[in-house]
Amino acid sequence: MAAPVLHRDDPDAAPLVGNIKVTRQDWLNVALDVLVSDGVERVKVLTLADRMQVSRSSFYWYFKSRQALLDALLEQWQAKNTAGMVAQAQQPAQTITEAVLNVQRCVVNTRLFDTALDFAVRDWSRRSDKVRDILDRSDARRVDAIRDMFMRHGFGETEALTRARVLYYMQLGYDMAQLGETPAQRLALVPHYLFVFTGQHAPSGEIDAFATYARHYMTPKEPMP
Repeated sequence: MAAPVLHRDDPDAAPLVGNIKVTRQDWLNVALDVLVSDGVERVKVLTLADRMQVSRSSFYWYFKSRQALLDALLEQWQAKNTAGMVAQAQQPAQTITEAVLNVQRCVVNTRLFDTALDFAVRDWSRRSDKVRDILDRSDARRVDAIRDMFMRHGFGETEALTRARVLYYMQLGYDMAQLGETPAQRLALVPHYLFVFTGQHAPSGEIDAFATYARHYMTPKEPMP
């Protein structure tokens, strides 16, 4: 499901209507929403202006061209998804299972990693060699960070790289499959996945802490009154 349009820098602000001044981030937020929901072909200045019910003229205060906007979208994707996953792989951890669970927080917390946006960029890369190159380098950076994580916990370089690829590419395929599991079903398998990824059994305290964290983000929230 596409993320809701964030019309303002502050999502709680009033919707953009008429001649309200919009910001650069407003344009980016709506462009990201259109990218995820409709694909890169629909990320056009007129489409975004219509979505926000504003004039196109303010766009050119912030971007020289549509291409400049597309480049900014890729920069924001990397700053969130790639940097977010790398940062999680670099978090301090006492055990390799705790380290893997740090990375897995990206799976349940869209503030750390936006899966829908990642899929949109992957779809975009099928139409652009430039985006494909950026995506390949981004994937390599993520895998390298996870490999280094395994190596910090005593795994040899080849084994660390192999386990990093299994963890990373399994998660991509898992998300693409859209299995329709309930949170309870998914969490029940976490200890078993950890053993497959690491060859070690995770302490119950690590599992419980991750489950508490995951339920917070996986449980649908009540709408604001």
